[in-house]
Amino acid sequence: MPEQQNQQPRPMVGVSVLVKNGDRILLEKRSKAPWAGAWKAPGGHMEFGESPEETAVREVQEETGLTISELKFRTMTNDVFEADKRHYVPIWMEAKYVAGEAKLDAPEEETEVSWFTWDSLPQPLYLPLQHLLEGKTYPSQTTNTKIGAAIETSPILPGQGAEALRPDAPTQSTVHVSDLRSDMSESVNR
Repeated sequence: MPEQQNQQPRPMVGVSVLVKNGDRILLEKRSKAPWAGAWKAPGGHMEFGESPEETAVREVQEETGLTISELKFRTMTNDVFEADKRHYVPIWMEAKYVAGEAKLDAPEEETEVSWFTWDSLPQPLYLPLQHLLEGKTYPSQTTNTKIGAAIETSPILPGQGAEALRPDAPTQSTVHVSDLRSDMSESVNR
């Protein structure tokens, strides 16, 4: 198939990491477009052959010097920056802080790094983090009847937008694959 001359930019897959240290999470202030000056979770593009966990560990170490463990998949967001013609699909991971002093190890990418509680997040927030907090995620955090309810979860976000991530959220006992894809008819028991 011949290449099109006016191809649309392709989405980039990356990993964003919610590094938890007690009741605080680690955020970085971006130094480059899109959204220079906005606060984001550590993370970046996946490299060829990397797993999301490997990307998370590498990016947190490269950007902040911290060691993390107990990585868990949480969700994904779909973030389109129309003005910049950029499209990112971050895989959101949760990790536990293990060791190190949070420091600015990637000044070409970030200008500050600091710990925050969920009720004192700095502003402005980077679009992917806004989408996460608003529950604009895949699987959805705002419904318990989709496949996201099947993922082992614990509370990571405050407020209504994260209800499906709470372990006590009501769930159905069976998700019918036909509810998710019309060409399938088997069911998945949880």
